[in-house]
Amino acid sequence: MNLLFLSFAFPLAGFVFLAFMRGRIRETPAALVGVGSIGLSALVIAWAGYQFLTTVPAAGAYTEGLWPWIRVGNFDVPFALHLDALSLLMCGVITGVGFLIHLFASWYMRGEEGYARFFSYMNLFVASMLFLVLADNLLFLYFGWEGVGLCSYLLIGFYYKDPANGSAARKAFIVTRVGDTLMAIGLFVIFRDLGTLDIQSVLKLAPTSWGAGSATVTLVAFLLLGGAVGKSAQLPLQTWLPDAMAGPTPVSALIHAATMVTAGVYLIARTHTLFELAPEALQAVGIVGAATLLLAGFSALAQTDIKRVLAYSTMSQIGYMFLALGVGAWSGAVFHLMTHAFFKALLFLASGSVIIACHHEQDMFKMGGLRKKLPLTFWSFIIGGAALAAIPPTAGFFSKDGILRLAWASGEHGLWVCGALGAFLTSVYTFRMIFITFFGDYRGHAEVHRPRGLAHNLPLVGLIVASAIGGFWALHLMVLPPAPTGEPPAAVEFAPLLLALAGLALAWRLFLLQPQAIRRFANAGFADLLRRWWLAAFGFDWLYGRLLVRPFYWITRLNARDVIDWIVTGIPVSSLQFGNGVLARSESGRLRWYAASVALGAVAILAAVLYS
Repeated sequence: MNLLFLSFAFPLAGFVFLAFMRGRIRETPAALVGVGSIGLSALVIAWAGYQFLTTVPAAGAYTEGLWPWIRVGNFDVPFALHLDALSLLMCGVITGVGFLIHLFASWYMRGEEGYARFFSYMNLFVASMLFLVLADNLLFLYFGWEGVGLCSYLLIGFYYKDPANGSAARKAFIVTRVGDTLMAIGLFVIFRDLGTLDIQSVLKLAPTSWGAGSATVTLVAFLLLGGAVGKSAQLPLQTWLPDAMAGPTPVSALIHAATMVTAGVYLIARTHTLFELAPEALQAVGIVGAATLLLAGFSALAQTDIKRVLAYSTMSQIGYMFLALGVGAWSGAVFHLMTHAFFKALLFLASGSVIIACHHEQDMFKMGGLRKKLPLTFWSFIIGGAALAAIPPTAGFFSKDGILRLAWASGEHGLWVCGALGAFLTSVYTFRMIFITFFGDYRGHAEVHRPRGLAHNLPLVGLIVASAIGGFWALHLMVLPPAPTGEPPAAVEFAPLLLALAGLALAWRLFLLQPQAIRRFANAGFADLLRRWWLAAFGFDWLYGRLLVRPFYWITRLNARDVIDWIVTGIPVSSLQFGNGVLARSESGRLRWYAASVALGAVAILAAVLYS
């Protein structure tokens, strides 16, 4: 395990090489470096995981100090790695799923301008994500946290010549900075009171230094929650994620489905002790998750862009993870994080296959009838969609069903109702997407091009297998406290499954058997108003635009001529001009005035001496 540092050293080396060789290297060598570095990282994690599981006692951890980082007085922060069951699972998801996405991207991005630049950004992202999950202290974690934010900006705006893409990248960067600022303030409070940012030391000192329910620990928990909702696109900082689909589809699969958006879930799970000491903050986590999963579920029902449907489904599934965290089902949240990485990466990559086959068309209503033209992509959607909708025996069924069962066992029946309703909505919008895209008649204008190649097929097949049987790999994370216990009634146990099947049946009837009828209904009267409201994701962009964006633009227009600079520089300038004018008048060349001023000065000096 002393080679653990190589897990991020390989991606960093790939980033440096591709960044400096950009424009002077062909696509094939760039792909070999970009994909190969992640493959080597995955092998290092697999070897470290094998050693960890065979040599470290249960509930144990391995810590490796690399080198000193900051030493100022009693503030000592090293570059140190901490490997336990939680970070091992996260590393496996990041490098395993990340490798398959990189391999798919080597096919997807062929012929694109900036091929090597793309892989340099992707390698840097993986390295930053590994920093985040392997960090032994909160400052190192924050270093990786900001690294993935930077890479998100670079990758969303990869097609920087399109102003819309640049706007989406800036939006993601600015909105997530709001949460990052709150998190940074939380770290300041932790160090002020506990004198350390070492994660394990913080978790040990917090119960004795603050005590359960204290104002300080509640403040810290809410500040960390602020950082989590920003990175994980939860209410009220969720607006950046749908627009982030402007980036290439492999970016959506890696950053905005499998890894970065789960960083908030990891942060709360890692600092679970602080949230257990702050019941109000813990309850807020569950409420935020429940509200987000419903908002995103209704919004997904009205989308026409295939990637935006998947974007809102990501928000919804992260909401399930927050709901699980809010009821104390820590392991359940992390288990769903793992299965979600499998099936959501599969769905995003399959959507990329559809987009390429349809000549970069993303409107589902300009597709249709693709199941025979794209059989592997079709089955990718079927397996991935079934896992997303929690249809047994797919991975999503085990993890989502576990969350809802634990929510009921915890006594949070209101959150259970929200989760069950979300299961119904998820099934409806998932199979709506599948039926519109793959069934009926083809509605496009260009001939469908069937994707081929090992780099296209292998990632899809690997993720199909993981999405189908990944639920049998449930890991009970011994580093986290046990989940609520208790068996719910049979009606509660089977209700989510029945609702998911009901959603499938409803989608079959509305979008396959009677598509014209539902289209007429959705475009008339109150239904049309509701559809447009859901299409706009409940109007949060409109609201923030009027409350925050427009006032900011008004201030910038007001200050277009640098009013503040004029005031600041005007004070000394006017003073100098006034003084210059006074002195200029005194230099008149009249000897009588000079003699009089000398006499007055002498009198003034004598008076000062006499009266001092």
